[in-house]
Amino acid sequence: MISHRVILLVLIASAFAGCATVTPKDLSKFNAASLHSILVVPVVNESLDVDAPDYFLSTISLPIAEQGYYVFPVNMVKRILEDEGLSDAGLVHNASTEKLAKLFGSDSVLYITIRRWDAQYIVLTTTVTVELDYVIKDGKTGEELWRDYRIVKYQPSNSSSGNGFADLLVMVINAAITKAAPNYIPLAQQANTTAFTYPGPGVPPGPYAKTKESK
Repeated sequence: MISHRVILLVLIASAFAGCATVTPKDLSKFNAASLHSILVVPVVNESLDVDAPDYFLSTISLPIAEQGYYVFPVNMVKRILEDEGLSDAGLVHNASTEKLAKLFGSDSVLYITIRRWDAQYIVLTTTVTVELDYVIKDGKTGEELWRDYRIVKYQPSNSSSGNGFADLLVMVINAAITKAAPNYIPLAQQANTTAFTYPGPGVPPGPYAKTKESK
């Protein structure tokens, strides 16, 4: 039989867990760097989808620009790096941050790694997952200024019609369609928006933010 003492300890632990809050990021180094521009370099892809980096890069510039920072065109960056002998994203991520920033005249460099970009079929449903790591480093010192991690998942919704067999058939069809042609773009957009939104986990507004321009 469970003692009153044990029950009390469980209740106290639950109360503390319910009051837990996310620790704010230390943005002192980021703010001290006074960034104006962010260079997004090619993405390291750890997923099995070879097209993931290209699709992802089409989603990253807007949320950064909306935060008030100049973003170098990602396709132009990719071509210039290829001309410099850095055609592989792994080589780019291992290169000197200072040299990359100097090559483009950027204040900082944003490194992104795709951990997952897949669709898995499990028990009559398909779960689409996008998992990402973000790191911004100072273009002058190579020091890490900001880091974030995001994972976003999607499952097709299945409403009930009251007909068990028909509902089951709909679930199978929806799962098959999602598995055959998963749409990763909205998930990547959601991850990027959440990662860069401020206040929140994101970066403070830059010098070109609309809120600053309006003052």
